[in-house]
Amino acid sequence: MTTNVQEVTVHSQTKLERNSQCVREVDRRTFLKTTGTAVAAACLNAKSYARVLGANDRIRLGQLGCGARSQGHVHMAQLASASIPVEIVAVCDLWSVARERRARQVEKVFHLTPTVHKYAEEMLERKDIDGVMIATADHQHAKLCIDVVSAGKDCYVEKPFANVLEEAKHARDAVRASRQVVQMGTQHRSQPFPLAVRDIVRSGRIGQIVHIEQEWNVNEERWRFVEADTGISESMLRDEKMEWSTWLHQRTSQLKEKDTDWNRWLLGRPYRPFDPHVYLEFRLYKEFSSGIFDQWLSHGCDLVHLWTDEAYPESVVANGGIFVWKDERENPDTCVAAVTYPKGFLYTYKTTFGNSYRSFSRIQGRDGTIENYGGEGASLFVVTREGGRHEYDPVDSGPIYQQAPDAGPAADERAYVRVPSAPVPNTAGPDDDDKRHILNWLEAMRDRKEPNATVEHGFSHSIVCIMATQSYWSGKKLYWDPVAEQIVDHKINS
Repeated sequence: MTTNVQEVTVHSQTKLERNSQCVREVDRRTFLKTTGTAVAAACLNAKSYARVLGANDRIRLGQLGCGARSQGHVHMAQLASASIPVEIVAVCDLWSVARERRARQVEKVFHLTPTVHKYAEEMLERKDIDGVMIATADHQHAKLCIDVVSAGKDCYVEKPFANVLEEAKHARDAVRASRQVVQMGTQHRSQPFPLAVRDIVRSGRIGQIVHIEQEWNVNEERWRFVEADTGISESMLRDEKMEWSTWLHQRTSQLKEKDTDWNRWLLGRPYRPFDPHVYLEFRLYKEFSSGIFDQWLSHGCDLVHLWTDEAYPESVVANGGIFVWKDERENPDTCVAAVTYPKGFLYTYKTTFGNSYRSFSRIQGRDGTIENYGGEGASLFVVTREGGRHEYDPVDSGPIYQQAPDAGPAADERAYVRVPSAPVPNTAGPDDDDKRHILNWLEAMRDRKEPNATVEHGFSHSIVCIMATQSYWSGKKLYWDPVAEQIVDHKINS
């Protein structure tokens, strides 16, 4: 056995993509040159395209939803402002405490006083706002995206794009019908190592893909402690000095019904009495989120789509349960989804909140394997011939290990994936506030071109997440009808 590991260097933009980008840019320049800038701008619907940005114009953004993720949005805009003129000029949230907190962050970061709004329509009336970043509860994303593009604003919308199929279709169609630049919050499409892996897969180096597996784990009561204010520490609960049921019913919240609009927050979901913990910990409650599927499978399957150039699944089946955190949550703390795709491969996704051992992603091809070490977003990838056809059976063809393999035999040519000018990869990878993705959106706004994570990509990840959720709750294997764009319980004849 050897521990020598080579490196494979990948340039993440293909020649085809560079050519396509050049064609789009030539088409845009030709259009403006032949018609004149004024005429071209006049051809754009005034409601769906508020203003044409010049090369040195400052891009003005509004923040819609001022919870924890919006803090990251403001930070991303701050990081991007070193490369492109951008500022946040307005914040909007139903909850007074949240919007005031975010306004203070904006003042500190951008040295300006943003306008503060309770309702989205108030902020969207501003003619000088070019784009809006959505960071609300999962069930609100699609409907608010429609409002944003209908108001003539470009949009950055967090994942999941939607968790109801009809809402996903309506929002996608609204974006298609507009001239707005809409970026999904699936930021890995703008990061160098996932793109490098896509290029390796496209090159045929590991052969036909037969299976992609992801296991992303943590050992924590994910999404439960938001805004709790009881004086009860997590360590008290971890040491079993207090029962979950006692803590759940004793805790208080900063959120009071008088400080928000509960009916507006529900946004069409069935009415229930006001509950601040449902409002703030929505990821645990099935009417508003599917939890793991919406939050992490959305990223996972989007990476699969990126790597394989697939757009929709063939079938999905899911299982799991609440095995660790019996804290009255409705969504599972442990789950698995098995997805098949038209190109003929299986994708399996698994998460547990009860053990954090070595999260990974693995792409298995007939001629080799790509392994990723770490959970969602991790950038440490290795490509190897191990598992290829030359090793048809470990007993007959090897390798047979007598201790855990760190690198495998030299004949497998195991190599780390490296990208020029990218940071050194690791098992954590870029954090959620990586500026590449927002820069891509801002540049696309300015150049009026498609961003890296389009509404079509958002629709694709939504299909998988919605099908996994429906399968989990129904216990059925489900199928996607790409012609009717419907989820059905029988196989579709090709």
